[in-house]
Amino acid sequence: MLEARLSGMLLGLEVAAAQAVGTISRLSGRGGGTTLPGKLLSRVDPDAVSRLAAGLAQGSVLVSATNGKTTTSAMLAEILELRLAYNRSGANLLSGITSTLLTARGAELGLFEVDEAALPEVADRLQPRLIALGNLFRDQLDRYGELELVAVRWRACVAAHPDALLVLNADDPQLATLARPGSCCYGLDDPEHGRGALPHAADSTHCPVCGEPLLYETVYVGHLGDFHCPSCGLRRPPLELSAHSIELDGLEGSRFRLRTPEGEADVALGMPGLYNVYNATAAAAVAHALGTPLAQIVSGLGRFRAAFGRFERIAVADKTLLMLLIKNPAGANEVVATLRDGGAPLRVLVALNDDIADGRDVSWIWDVDFEPLLLGLEQVIVSGTRAAELALRFSYAGFPRERIEVIVELERAFDRGLELTPAGGELVILPTYTAMLELRGVAARRRLVGEFWESK
Repeated sequence: MLEARLSGMLLGLEVAAAQAVGTISRLSGRGGGTTLPGKLLSRVDPDAVSRLAAGLAQGSVLVSATNGKTTTSAMLAEILELRLAYNRSGANLLSGITSTLLTARGAELGLFEVDEAALPEVADRLQPRLIALGNLFRDQLDRYGELELVAVRWRACVAAHPDALLVLNADDPQLATLARPGSCCYGLDDPEHGRGALPHAADSTHCPVCGEPLLYETVYVGHLGDFHCPSCGLRRPPLELSAHSIELDGLEGSRFRLRTPEGEADVALGMPGLYNVYNATAAAAVAHALGTPLAQIVSGLGRFRAAFGRFERIAVADKTLLMLLIKNPAGANEVVATLRDGGAPLRVLVALNDDIADGRDVSWIWDVDFEPLLLGLEQVIVSGTRAAELALRFSYAGFPRERIEVIVELERAFDRGLELTPAGGELVILPTYTAMLELRGVAARRRLVGEFWESK
């Protein structure tokens, strides 16, 4: 008893010290406030995060995916009527999750988006109640390696946590093999919004069990779809939750009918694109697995507005900015398709960085189908540390070189884009992750948006 009390007192002192460091870091304006406290606490007491997580009465939910984990987690936060420990800022490594737990007084449930590579360690430390896996696409090859390597680590992670509920995107062949009794599988069930052949940049084209080429009845996004292997018989598992009767309304939003074991309901989503229908269905599946009523799920999805940088409109006097994150071929291709369907923009700022969080290898831009977007453009500004590569990519796509403006410095590119945008017009910004953070920082300093830790 005394030992437990002393341990609790020590943890309390450690927590207080780490929280103070985070506050000072934020007030200084030097950044690091969302991860530095967790790094400090983990160094002083590596077991602290496990003890903090054990204090959550309803356990922890981990959400991981190459694309969509931030949006899916944000949708869940809107649905769940619980006090949450939630890494809203997107700090999704162990240090960021530890920092979140440090400030989550009175939280009932942990809701954490988790970096793909960090998932095994985070799961071992938190012993989650539920693990939700959304998709595996090629991303940051210099950091993760090929996606099959991440799939191997995820398989080991799932096997190491047999008591955790599993929520899986059954449309991804790599994730379909993880299904076990009790898993909640979700996907799309609307062939009218699919296609019959894989795109040229598709990733999982072969069976993860026997290695033979997969056949698809319908392809929705990248390699996600209704698949089967003619050799070993692997096929998409039955869908417990699915989206059908999908209607995409350009950049204004989307609607679909959600099918669940509890019944069906219409969902009106203020987010565009088929990929956001996937995110919404994932959030619905997790909420369902946690016992959330269907009416509450539908209401939460209807209220949801975009996570920062993922479809964010920012007013600047009599103009608007539309920011859409791009970070790999599959996601970027869906953004291009959504912009095309919503009416091609006239001017675009594309920002490509190669920081560690973006991935040093930027060869993925050659697998993005930028051509349909470029057809309607009057001007494109390329920016970021790898602006020159973007200029070369667009030149090879046939876009006139005299209409490509190279401005490496992001704030200058931001201002130039606004200068080119007429009153009442909209500038579309397509940044990679760290470029998005820097550009939002510019907007925040000018008080056009709040900082992410000021979000609701």
